[in-house]
Amino acid sequence: MLEEILQDDLSLFALPLYLAAVLLEAWHAQRHQLGRYRLGDTLASFSMLAASAIVELLPRLLALTAFVYLHEISPLRDVIARQWWAWLLLFVLDDFTYYWFHRANHEVRLLWAGHVNHHSSQYLNFGTALRQGVGERVHKFLFWMWLPLLGFDPAMIITVISLNLFYQFWIHTRAVGKLHPWIEAVFNTPSHHRVHHGSNVRYLDRNHGGVLIIWDRLFGTFADERDDEPVVYGLTSNIESDNPWTVLSHEYRAIWRDLKRSHRWGDRLRILFLAPGWSADGPDKRASTLRAQAGIH
Repeated sequence: MLEEILQDDLSLFALPLYLAAVLLEAWHAQRHQLGRYRLGDTLASFSMLAASAIVELLPRLLALTAFVYLHEISPLRDVIARQWWAWLLLFVLDDFTYYWFHRANHEVRLLWAGHVNHHSSQYLNFGTALRQGVGERVHKFLFWMWLPLLGFDPAMIITVISLNLFYQFWIHTRAVGKLHPWIEAVFNTPSHHRVHHGSNVRYLDRNHGGVLIIWDRLFGTFADERDDEPVVYGLTSNIESDNPWTVLSHEYRAIWRDLKRSHRWGDRLRILFLAPGWSADGPDKRASTLRAQAGIH
């Protein structure tokens, strides 16, 4: 079973396509002097891709083992099987799961520390798509543990996870404008994902969907890209470094500094589990607070 699951992971097969797309987009940007790539930034993105693959090895193996066990004890496994409707249902449930995993990575500071390197580039391009969150690989699969309990085959789950991530690659671009309104209404698009990578107060912690944008619309985390407010890419306080260790660890080190400075256990727990921007001894810079102060809803 584990061998079959590993064979169903599409990410390794997609890697050559990703690299070709990066080279093509970088060539086009250079030819037209668009300023959308910088070599040091792109190399840092590649280093995060490699680091995430290494860090994920053990968590993935443990998760796959758990998936197999949970599927075996599920009373629904013979009902679900691999029927066509089961694939469609799994696609929706996987995307729903991804939304909450992604949203949690933005709204819990300890989880944000493992995701922030994906947002630390001040460019949005196909190279940034490969700038994967490293620390998030440790806890990622916990969010998917409920699916094998519903009877979904672990190989199906890994395949759909991979397809979801494959879709998300192409939305990391500035080369595609807004699409037809019904596409923008249902699907995650480059326009929606540009918002997600914005450091503007209006755009912070918005548009967490994977393939579908409907979850953000349903749960109040959607923001449209506005012509009168261009997206500013990167973090609210940029790290200004391409050093792979800095890109990977800077938020973990910031959390540690805040924990050492705090003398109350309640505040230490808030530092870890409230949204990024909360401070025990300074202004509240959480996205929700900043939007409220600016009158943005």
